[in-house]
Amino acid sequence: MREYWAKHKDCEQPLKSWYREAEGANWTGPTSVKLKYPSASILKGNRVVFNIKGNTYRLVVRINYEHKIVWIRFIGNHQQYDKIDAQSI
Repeated sequence: MREYWAKHKDCEQPLKSWYREAEGANWTGPTSVKLKYPSASILKGNRVVFNIKGNTYRLVVRINYEHKIVWIRFIGNHQQYDKIDAQSI
């Protein structure tokens, strides 16, 4: 994340805010993610797409709900997001 916001300063604070919230979250499954982030897209394989900075950027993560681990799979703008397969990245 740091590498990304170093190149895209406008998303530094939104990414930091998301990180702080995710760090303290107790997500037990997709439903608990949607309670906090109604605009998040739930994908198969425990992947979630978060809209960052008013939907300017997309953050794709994979979540292991049992062990409380979140892996960042992708951060990018919409053009970049449209070029990936969020289900498998």
